[in-house]
Amino acid sequence: MAETYAEERSGEAAADEGLLTDERVKWAGMAVALVFTAVILGFIALILFEYVNYDLLFSVVPRFVVAFVRVVIVVVISSVLAVTAGVFVGLGRVSRTSITHSIATAYVQFFRGTPLLFQLFIIYLGIPSLWPPGQFPISEGYVVAPEVFVVDWTFITAVVALTLNHAAYVGEAVKGGINAVAEGQMEAARSLGMSYVDSMREIILPQAWRNALAAIGNDQVILVKDTSLLTVIAFPEIITVFREINSNQFDAWTPIVLVAVTYLAITLPLMRTVQYLEDRAEWGTGDDDEASGGLRERFGWGERR
Repeated sequence: MAETYAEERSGEAAADEGLLTDERVKWAGMAVALVFTAVILGFIALILFEYVNYDLLFSVVPRFVVAFVRVVIVVVISSVLAVTAGVFVGLGRVSRTSITHSIATAYVQFFRGTPLLFQLFIIYLGIPSLWPPGQFPISEGYVVAPEVFVVDWTFITAVVALTLNHAAYVGEAVKGGINAVAEGQMEAARSLGMSYVDSMREIILPQAWRNALAAIGNDQVILVKDTSLLTVIAFPEIITVFREINSNQFDAWTPIVLVAVTYLAITLPLMRTVQYLEDRAEWGTGDDDEASGGLRERFGWGERR
């Protein structure tokens, strides 16, 4: 009986496999990946050897270095503010107070539902128009580093718009992280006499941060790429430098190479940092396990791994 059943199962498996066997799918996937990689590398080689003016490339490197510094300054300030504000937005989204929840929800819906470009125009053009012509109080900038860093209305617009926009996305990530924590965690903390605020700060948010870290890190990478939109408000960032060189030299490919290198010089270390934080945030790894061990023992979450 057992032999008959085994023979029937093997016959059914052979009939079901057909052309799509595991081995064939694996080799087909490898072939597609290799062809795609070869095409991309061939295209890059063609551009680098046929279309790039290396004399021009080396002469404009300093301009891209300055733009790189400007973008890093905007990204660092905006990221810190967006993550900080996003935590409070996320707390508002899970608040049981109807007013707080409604305001946080409206904020998220507006800034996620409208383009960042639209928000830039509202701040950059709309706010100064509230004053009589020529009387806007932030018409002149404060020079921090000559030709590199000037705090003017363009810079303020960039930081404010990026912060408000990405705080909404961080808030949703934090909300998802909080909702992923078991409800029993809060109940256990409150049963031990902890206040709601202390429970959120010491028990829920550390776990929510772990759950939301990947989404928050991904959003910060997107924030870096969103700085390219700042060219529409004449902020001298990377794309602005590219446009100026292309307009003067009628050469697109040479500055495009530096645009790619400059953005990757920001995003690759950032993605590596996010990956490092994700690895550190895993339960039972490194020093972080010692910190989490107290929570595990306090609430009886089981043995440490």
